[in-house]
Amino acid sequence: MEPAAARDTGSPREAFRRLGASLRELATSEVGGRAVVQAGLLLLFLLVINGLNVVNSYVGRDFMTAIAQRDRTAFVRQALVYAGVFLLSTAAAVLYRFTEERLGLLWREWLTGRLVDRYLAGHVYYRLNLAGALANPDQRIADDVRAFTTSTLSLALVFLNGLVTVGAFSGVLWSISRPLFLVAVGYAALGSVLAIGFGRPLVRLHYAQSDREANFRGDLVHVRENAELVAFLHREPHLRARLRRDVTALAANLRRIVAVNRNLGFFTTGYNYFTQLIPILIVAPLFIRGEVEFGVISQSSMAFAHLLGAFSLVVNQFPQLSSYAAVLARLGALEDAAEAASGRDGGRLTVVEDETRFAFEQVTLRAPQDDKVLVRALSFEVPRRARVVVRVPTHGVAAAMQRAVAGIWERGEGRIVRPRLDHVLLIPERPYLPPGTLRELLVGADRAATAPEGEIAEVLRRLDAARIVQRAGGLDVERDWDDLLSLDEQRLIGLARILLAAPPFAMVADLAEGLGRETADRIRAAFAERGIGWVELGEDGVDTRGASATIEIAADGTWRRLPGDGTDAILERTR
Repeated sequence: MEPAAARDTGSPREAFRRLGASLRELATSEVGGRAVVQAGLLLLFLLVINGLNVVNSYVGRDFMTAIAQRDRTAFVRQALVYAGVFLLSTAAAVLYRFTEERLGLLWREWLTGRLVDRYLAGHVYYRLNLAGALANPDQRIADDVRAFTTSTLSLALVFLNGLVTVGAFSGVLWSISRPLFLVAVGYAALGSVLAIGFGRPLVRLHYAQSDREANFRGDLVHVRENAELVAFLHREPHLRARLRRDVTALAANLRRIVAVNRNLGFFTTGYNYFTQLIPILIVAPLFIRGEVEFGVISQSSMAFAHLLGAFSLVVNQFPQLSSYAAVLARLGALEDAAEAASGRDGGRLTVVEDETRFAFEQVTLRAPQDDKVLVRALSFEVPRRARVVVRVPTHGVAAAMQRAVAGIWERGEGRIVRPRLDHVLLIPERPYLPPGTLRELLVGADRAATAPEGEIAEVLRRLDAARIVQRAGGLDVERDWDDLLSLDEQRLIGLARILLAAPPFAMVADLAEGLGRETADRIRAAFAERGIGWVELGEDGVDTRGASATIEIAADGTWRRLPGDGTDAILERTR
């Protein structure tokens, strides 16, 4: 079943509204001045090229007349003028193309950055993935932005060039033959109507093709990223069937596109062939009767071709227009989905930023699938340097609590008070190491150049993780960390990051699970030395020794406090 956006690609009015809004945002952005200057240069080169084309038509007329009259002196003179016009036209055309590409690159860089910022802000990427409401947002940002910027410039310049050409060559063709001018207008109008009729299905088909191609690439990437598990579990038959379905779907849709292009091609090819014959049929009798010079025949052919090309933009550009309409609709759907995701109400669960506190206040968390209560009215506060152990019935409850702190849990009520996210670090049970060097993973890309190497080495040595640097080939080598490091080693890197950042608070999965009791004790001691207050989430076997407070959450979401050092004092703060 096609996504809703694929079934409704938007009206022309909506497409022009989106295009106008995008152009206004570009013009008023930080790169708007450069964009306006480059657009002005493009317009200047466009006028120069069209002016040279008009001059070229007259030079060509006199050149052909000199040949017909066997006038050697005029022939040589006109040949030199012809060559000069060609040189100027070449320079103008090259600079025109260069400026167009630079403006397209500037626009793409700005628009991609803007969409990436919006995609990553407010967990939009997470909410889009969770809702499943939009197919392939990554492909829309990468491929559709490129197609949108290049196609917008190309089509805008083609249509602008058409307007200038109409103004430049209408007078030339009218002066040669008024009937020929009227034939050009009527022929182009009829052709445009027929081209739209033949090619209308292409917009919908191009939209669907983009999604099918992206699905196929996504499944291929899945095979590569999970190669070991696929081989271990012998899931090749399942994935082979899925990839074959992808290929069948994209090929079937592509066959429909090819069929529509065939019908459109029959019309447009014949339409363009007849443009070569029409001006000769009308002007040749005038030459035979002696009413015009021989060179006027070639001039009329050139003027007719330019003018008809300007009038026939819909006919000649319809395949590009249909692809462009699909791209515009896909980017519009991305903008709408991102706006809806960023404005989605997460219920009555609120997150309040306070740099001095980390607390749960009457927090209830519900499962998004069936509304089952995972945690009911949970309240506790974490002092600096203190360790609060929360014993959970399942890993799912621990994950829900961490997601709630991160601000991405959709169902629940109550209030979570915490510093901003870079001051309360979260380490889930399954760690995640993004692409980058080991130094960037440990201290962040913004501090990679200034972080003391001795401090990094000391923290890794304390966690018994110095061997990881040797295996990675140093701190400044990029690796595929999922392949190089085990899950426990990836957790050590995440924990080392906490120690190096020394945030006020942290929330981590059971430290002893996988790392061992001795390593867990060293990490807890290091947390306390750096003044970090933290919550340790674990199941029944979690170590509660030395905990400032211990909380046990039951399977029905209710909770109770267990006897421990400082439990009463800590929990009383939230009463």
